[in-house]
Amino acid sequence: MAGTQHGLTRLDQLFKTCIQGNGPARPFAQTLGRVLPANPVHIKNISHADVIATLHALANAMGATENEDGPADAGMTFLGQFVDHDITLDATSALGTRIDPSTIPNVRTPSLDLDCVYGAGPEASPHLYGAGEAEQFLVHGREDNPRDLARTCAGKALIGDPRNDENILVAQVQSIFIELHNILMSKRVEGGEDAKDISACAHEGLPKHVWHDHVSPKLANFEEVRRFIRLHYQWIVWCELLPAFVQQECLDWALQNDPFGWDAPVMPVEFTGAAYRFGHATTQFEYALTDGAAPKGLFALPGFGPRPVDGNIDYAMFFGLNGAVTSQKARPVGPKLGTPLLNLPFVHAPIALGDIEEELTLEQSRNLALRNMVRDRYTYQLASGQQLAAHLGTHVLDVPDILRAKGITKTPLWFYCLQEAGEKGHGKLTGAGGRLVASVFANLLKRDPTTFLHVPHFKPWHGFKGQPSVMAGLIAYVEAHRGHIAHAEDLQCG
Repeated sequence: MAGTQHGLTRLDQLFKTCIQGNGPARPFAQTLGRVLPANPVHIKNISHADVIATLHALANAMGATENEDGPADAGMTFLGQFVDHDITLDATSALGTRIDPSTIPNVRTPSLDLDCVYGAGPEASPHLYGAGEAEQFLVHGREDNPRDLARTCAGKALIGDPRNDENILVAQVQSIFIELHNILMSKRVEGGEDAKDISACAHEGLPKHVWHDHVSPKLANFEEVRRFIRLHYQWIVWCELLPAFVQQECLDWALQNDPFGWDAPVMPVEFTGAAYRFGHATTQFEYALTDGAAPKGLFALPGFGPRPVDGNIDYAMFFGLNGAVTSQKARPVGPKLGTPLLNLPFVHAPIALGDIEEELTLEQSRNLALRNMVRDRYTYQLASGQQLAAHLGTHVLDVPDILRAKGITKTPLWFYCLQEAGEKGHGKLTGAGGRLVASVFANLLKRDPTTFLHVPHFKPWHGFKGQPSVMAGLIAYVEAHRGHIAHAEDLQCG
């Protein structure tokens, strides 16, 4: 049996080998990169201050003062945020400082492997797991609120990515996957028909010698449960999350084409810094946490601390489940943002743009739409929407009137993706933005030989059926079996 790098399970070694390119998969670069060359701001008969003021005017024109229902369930916005935290983490660049994306390390593994839940496994991330007979179960819950995340004595969440505690909605997406792991671990240890299903699914698509060489016998149950969940998570991302926000023709195109080539970055900054930020536009002003409860404003749902019981959500309010409760909806993807996002209450200092010797006002610094476009133009110097559309062979949109009136001839990519969705996508990403987002995820699934895409005729488990979606079935399964977690009280902390 293969030797193990200290702190890594053998199956982690396999994923690491595939990601670094020493195995059957193509290499996954651990830094960000570009699809198109840098596109710096060219000043002619206008100042940088004028550019910023014009982008601010465009940002303010995006303000929406009421909720608007789009096609996706409200919870899909926060599942999308959870997925973002699973595949990207830029911990080095700062808004206001120009930086080469190839120098930005991506702290997360650029694959749909749920490292934001599992960390690097029980051996390398033991703080995420129980002890003794529970050492392959994830810690979860507190005595005061068994549905909260486990926490340190300082109230910090014990999870693989601390960003998943930034609000109580994405935190409860995190909880679903933790609880699912603990339920299925309990089933796997007990044996029975469900255990057989978990084991059979986990081995699909992997040659026997790979499992033998890379899985330690003492972690066999853990690795089977983890891969079972990973496969279903990947299926949900491609077959449910993305279709909720991206036109199907873009997803079909991305599977059939490889627009960036194998040598292009697997995690382009055009995706992380612009196109995948479409989720900002799908966020509503307010959400009711339970059926019949008064809605709470977005910024009245803070995280980063112990959650009271009245902060626990009814999942049916966010994901379409069978029953009398009707799910709330996400906003349609488009060039409108709820006005609370144009005045972020937690920003307390103006942003200095040192390269051009300009400083945003505090009002400008609090405007999320402007922040996105300033990051685009001055931090990452992204290709414009028109340039990406020409590169991907999609219809090219006109520059918005607000920009054209000031002599600006190209549209910041983030706004362009939303503009496409509003004008041609019926509330979903389409065109260049849709193809870019779809292609990045298709690339992740194609390059990693352990994903569901490489399992012939993969079908989700029957235990998640009976609901309008597999995500809803997964949630319903957790809610029905929450009392079937071994060592549940021993896993609570904080």
